[in-house]
Formats: sequence, structure tokens, C-alpha cells
Amino acid sequence: MESPHSPSSFPSSPSYSSSSEGQSADGIFDADEPRTPLAVRRALQLLYSGDPELQVQAARDIRRLTKTSPRCRRQLSEAVGPLVSMLRVDSPESREPALFALLNLAVKDEKNKINIVEAGALEPIISFLKSEDLNLQESATASLLTLSASSTNKPIISASGAIPLLVDILRDGTPQAKADAVMALSNLSTYPNNLSIILQTNPIPFIVNILKTCKKSSKTAEKCCSLIESLMEYDEGRIALTLEEGGVLAVVEVLESGTLQSREHAVGALLTMCESDRCKYREPILREGVIPGLLELTVQGTPKSQPKARTLLQLLRESPYPRSEIQPDTLENIVCNIISQIDGDDQSGKAKKMLAEMVQVSMEQSLRHLQQRALVCTPTSDLPIASEVPSKS
Repeated sequence: MESPHSPSSFPSSPSYSSSSEGQSADGIFDADEPRTPLAVRRALQLLYSGDPELQVQAARDIRRLTKTSPRCRRQLSEAVGPLVSMLRVDSPESREPALFALLNLAVKDEKNKINIVEAGALEPIISFLKSEDLNLQESATASLLTLSASSTNKPIISASGAIPLLVDILRDGTPQAKADAVMALSNLSTYPNNLSIILQTNPIPFIVNILKTCKKSSKTAEKCCSLIESLMEYDEGRIALTLEEGGVLAVVEVLESGTLQSREHAVGALLTMCESDRCKYREPILREGVIPGLLELTVQGTPKSQPKARTLLQLLRESPYPRSEIQPDTLENIVCNIISQIDGDDQSGKAKKMLAEMVQVSMEQSLRHLQQRALVCTPTSDLPIASEVPSKS
């Protein structure tokens, strides 16, 4: 995209006195254009100079100015076109600074994200995913992660052929590139048509491998589980997870020790499996010792994960059919039924301990609730004065 500005439309480079050194870019303003920092105007002037060395310097300045400043991202939005042109230059000295500058311009700026894609940045960025230069490959993956956060860009990115290349990064990339690739794929998966494209690339083995090696409380684990949960809607995804050695176990481990959001995705994935074909997936899930984690989720999970955990516990018991009202389906009955079927003293003992703790927590919560109700129902005149209220010792 050609800019309407020519180099001559910008003022000559401003001179900086020693007294201005150390000031932030946002603190230096032009008297003629009080809302535009001189540093921003200088960067644009260099970018439009036509001199490759000055353009590289401009890209570095733009990267620095936009690192933490939303205002500079807005003021430098017109730099998008020239920076995208720099990506097409066959020179690492030009491409990498331009890519970093575009990456910072896109962060938390929806309009810049869209403008970067419209300016034609996807073609060179996708070519960088194939580069043998691992640093350039990492930067390109990070760029796609940022650009894929825009709902407008998601179908365009998938149409450009990025998804198979991102899955290749999951398999062969650096640890940082793998983490960024799984987050980018998670972003893209929220656009319905993209999910089937992702599934066609058989990504489950690579996602599971990342999930096994990353910290279970990390953002990477959360995005892995989010992506797995979405892929469990398809029979091919469910089969791939159960066939992958340690696949179900990796999800169960996140269910036990991940963040609240990660655990919500993990229980959602397992529940989708069990609901799709209880007879087929009940044993693979039970075999990985899921019960203690599910018990904990019924008490300490998010509002979404708590009912999912209870429903999954019901599906994991021996009989899938509801009992009569004379013998109600209490959580304790359901869990006791499951515990009686678990092989191994370790799993059974841990599950029984978790159940006892859960019942204790439930009793304490009920007692506090009754005390609060009693306090609300007690007439004010019957309450003791403050000095008469007994201590909790």
C-alpha cells in the first residue's frame, strides 16, 4: 500500500540538545503539531527517505516507540505500508527490524492488525515460516500469533495457507516458536471453518508433546487444552488423542494442576469424549486416574468446570442409567461406585481421601451458610451488643 506522503512532506530531522536526552519519546513534541511527538515524526521521515540504512534505523525506532505506548501505535499507523515493503527486500538487515516494528504496531491495536494484513504482509511472513533462519521463523510465528487475534484476519490467515506451516512449527520449531504456534492455532480455531482445516493436519501428536513438556500452569498448557477441547468435537480428534501415547494422561495432568481456565478446558475435552461415546472412552479416561482431579473441580473449579466435572463423574460410574429416587444420585454415591472399580490401591486411596475432604468442605460451607441465614433471621433487638459478642478463640 503506497503512502500519500513523500519524504519532502516531513520536516527535516529535529536536532536534540543534551538537555533532552533521557526523555521519553512521548515527552518531546513539535510546536506546530503539539499532539505528535518529534520522535514519531522523525521515524516517519527516515522511513520515507528511500535510504535503506535510514529505513532500518526508522524500523528500529518504531519498534522501540511502540513497545509500550498505545498512542505511538496510533500515531505510527501510517508506517505500516513502508514496513511491509521492507519485508519483501531480500536482506535480513531490513526484514527483521521491519517485522519487529510491525509486530509491536499490531499489539493491542485491532486497526493496525487489519491494516498490516491488508497491506500484504502475510505473503512474506508465511515465507519466513519456511526459513532455515530459526530467529526469523520465531519472529514470523510471533507475528501470526498477534495478527490471528483479530477476528477479521482469521479467515484470511487460514486462506493464505498458514495453518499447515504452523503445525510444522509445532513439530520442528524452537520451544518459543512451538508455544507461539499453538497459541496462534488456538486463536484461529475459534473461526468455525478453520477447525476442520487444523484437524486435517493431524496436529494432536505435536500438541500432546508440547503439553507433556510444558509447565502445566502455563499459558501454553492452557492454549493446548483449549485447542484439544475444540478438536474433541470431531471423531478423528478423539481417536487421535486416545491413540497417542500419554495423550489422555497429559490432559488429566492439566485437569489436576493447571490454571483454573486450563482445567476448565481439560474437563471439557474429557467430557466431550465421554458424551460422544461413553463405552469407548470411559476406560481410557478412568485408567489415567482422573477421579481425584474431578473431585477437586466439583468444589474448587470455575462455575463452568464444576458442573462439567459432576457430569463426567456420573458418566464414569459403572451404570450410565440414573438410579431411582429412593437411592438418589448423590455425588458421594457416584464416586463410591467408581472407587469400587478402580484398580490399584494408590488411586483408590487417593480418591477416597479426596472424597472425605470434599465432604468435609461441603459440610463446613453448609454450616457457614446456616449460620449466616440464622444471623439474617435474628431480630436486631435479640443480638448482643458489640462488647458482648464472644471472641472466636
